[in-house]
Amino acid sequence: MGTDTALVRAVLLDGFTRIEEGVGQVLDGLTAEDLRWRPDPGANPVGWLLWHLSRQQDAQLAQIAGEEQVWTAEGWQERLALPYRPRATGYGQSSEEVGAFRVADPALLQGYAVAVAGLTRRLLHGLDAEGYARVVDEAWDPPVTAQVRICSVLEDAAKHLGQAEYVAGMLQRR
Repeated sequence: MGTDTALVRAVLLDGFTRIEEGVGQVLDGLTAEDLRWRPDPGANPVGWLLWHLSRQQDAQLAQIAGEEQVWTAEGWQERLALPYRPRATGYGQSSEEVGAFRVADPALLQGYAVAVAGLTRRLLHGLDAEGYARVVDEAWDPPVTAQVRICSVLEDAAKHLGQAEYVAGMLQRR
């Protein structure tokens, strides 16, 4: 493995570790009711934001890894028991669908985030320079490589984590 690949891996691992830790920090002290609180009827609640960031990471990185999503492979779909179709990631959901989000125990969201982080580490450790350069989506111009998609997933997760932190701050101040 070249030095460049090792550096890319180290940076990505650091970024995704920060996401995993951030999810735990946001969830610390929250109740099941807190997970559903919305600043207004059209806003996304903390719990939904954290679930969505893990789902998008799981779905996209499992595809790159050629693995089944941990959502189904490890039974998280059944454990969280959300009223969504099995492959839902939250993308494109209506305000009503977001409002139907219910998780009985915040620890379940943390457990799912930890499981997704495990998938992420397996993927990143398994990729060499050719793996990072492999085209994973030809629907774009230029076609998307694994490295670009992984960076996109990290960016999306960081944005949703920031949104969850903001909503949790609003929740504490209400």
